[in-house]
Amino acid sequence: MSAAQSMSRRSFVKGSSLALAGASLASLPIAGFATGGSSKFKLALNPGIIGVKANQEQLIEYAAKYGFEAITPFPTELSTCSASKCSEWVSRMNAHSLSWDSTNLPVEFRKDEAAYMSGLQMLPTAVKALQTVGATRLNTWVLPAHQDLTYRENFEQHARRLRQCAKIANDSGIRLGLEYVGPKTKLAAERYPFIRTMREMRELIAEINQPNVGLVLDSFHWHCAEDTAADIMELTPKDVVTVDINDARSDLSREQQIDSTRELPLATGVIDLKAFLSALVKIGYEGPIRAEPFNAKLNEMENDEALATCVKAMRAAFALV
Repeated sequence: MSAAQSMSRRSFVKGSSLALAGASLASLPIAGFATGGSSKFKLALNPGIIGVKANQEQLIEYAAKYGFEAITPFPTELSTCSASKCSEWVSRMNAHSLSWDSTNLPVEFRKDEAAYMSGLQMLPTAVKALQTVGATRLNTWVLPAHQDLTYRENFEQHARRLRQCAKIANDSGIRLGLEYVGPKTKLAAERYPFIRTMREMRELIAEINQPNVGLVLDSFHWHCAEDTAADIMELTPKDVVTVDINDARSDLSREQQIDSTRELPLATGVIDLKAFLSALVKIGYEGPIRAEPFNAKLNEMENDEALATCVKAMRAAFALV
């Protein structure tokens, strides 16, 4: 996996250096693409979360070959490529009707202040790199427990830090999506429980109070948190930045599910993906949706097999609506 590749929750890159090189590149819009049927979701490819190794150029080729409709931008590569190379990538994406998905927020806001400030100082360069090619989404996750901070202390720290990140992102027209982590098993990892449901995350977003902040909806966390289609129906498309779909293990109860071991969409039928996706259709969400199974069997496959397997599962899920 290249240094520029999208960062998963298990491989968050700390302190990566981003620097815009050469002359500035004018904003390059990417053409949109809608799937068939009643939904207009964009079948998105984030390689790291399905065990695929690819740089930005390879990702465009993989997406075109296997019929994906959106791809993850890699800010480090985008910030160091020449204007002509970035323009070439955008042209190739447009030729294949590819749009941009989201990419991880390159700021470590969960640890000490020094680590947070180090990442924050690099954020303007990252979001400008995204802006130059027309990418508009960042995402991150919020851990559901903390060893030292009480719920209120953690809430205030998250609100302050993520508000600063959101303001910097908004200056470049970038949205920031926040993902809650639903499994109850994660609560046991630390002393003090924190956010693990959609309602709690919406409270944090309200406290951040920035126009570009919304949710990352993940069907696994939605299931583990006992959220419902009715919870999604309270949202508007503006509230959702990007979406992950997957399935849960059939050998574990809802309370026993483990964040790092999941299944591809529809593999077990434990998660009611039809209800989840139907609710997104009803609120008018038309953005990217990617598979995030964190599945060892999938990760062991060669790139081509993993991509073919993933897109097959995704298309089957989309066909539900």
